[in-house]
Amino acid sequence: MKILVTGSAGFIGFHVSQRLLEKGYTVVGLDNFNAYYSVQLKEDRNRELQKNKKYTCYRIELSDSVAVAKLFKDESFDVVCNLAAQAGVRYSLTHPHEYIQSNIVGFLNILEACRNCRIKKLVYASSSSVYGGNTKLPFSEKDCVDSPISLYAASKKSNELMAHCYTHLFGMQTIGLRFFTVYGPWGRPDMALWLFTEAILKNKPIKIFNNGDMQRDFTYINDIVQGVVASIERDNFGSYEVFNLGNNNPEDLLDVISILEEQIGKKAIKEYLPMQPGDVKATFSDIERAKTKLGFEPLIKIREGIPEFVKWYKDYIDSINFCNNQQ
Repeated sequence: MKILVTGSAGFIGFHVSQRLLEKGYTVVGLDNFNAYYSVQLKEDRNRELQKNKKYTCYRIELSDSVAVAKLFKDESFDVVCNLAAQAGVRYSLTHPHEYIQSNIVGFLNILEACRNCRIKKLVYASSSSVYGGNTKLPFSEKDCVDSPISLYAASKKSNELMAHCYTHLFGMQTIGLRFFTVYGPWGRPDMALWLFTEAILKNKPIKIFNNGDMQRDFTYINDIVQGVVASIERDNFGSYEVFNLGNNNPEDLLDVISILEEQIGKKAIKEYLPMQPGDVKATFSDIERAKTKLGFEPLIKIREGIPEFVKWYKDYIDSINFCNNQQ
């Protein structure tokens, strides 16, 4: 198969592309390499992927309908895996237009290109944020998700609704994946584990919201990749599907910080703050549907995953510093 992975220079897109290449597929990547976070990190991920001759990358904006349509026509994909999006809940409070262009207009362009080129299957990233302020735990795909509390969440719920329309109207198969707090090597600098690790190493305070009374269903990247690849490879689905991909085990934020302190060998300087707009107190995934249909079974516990991230982070920062010193 030839598979398009949008957001291939992003955190999840990079790992999914890497796994697909290891399995022998031809992967075409698409990314705009925007400056929401370190462009160098995205370039470094892409450089790793380019070591495989079955990988090609296009630098395209998803919101550019002409460029997207041309790519689909020229490359003739078997499956599309749309992982590109403007990420981040807090950023959506200050940069709302970025989310409409990337997550709504961009996703429409993907749907239209899939429709016009008769793509067999579209797998796309949704988010646990669609559950909004739901207090019933764990979050189930059967739960009502009509009350998003951030524009980011609203854009992801919109993706699910748009996919449903195209499935109903044009017979496309669409599979939405609601990711829960993904972490691991090559992660994003705007996410908690990176921010905390960086701050602890630099003896700077870490911001702890809701005074630490927070739980997150931290899910290791390898487990997420397993679920995404199963969504691409398996054919036991209905025409429209949505799955939770999470660890099914919410962690107390303060416990996660304690594990980080152990691994780094330094105590964090903690700055306790109130709950932030758009944030939720807890996330917890019900993964029974994913287990049944995807064979999804998260294996990596937080005490195994955090050391892997910290080791990678130290090695990566050391390599950047070394390269900078050589210049």
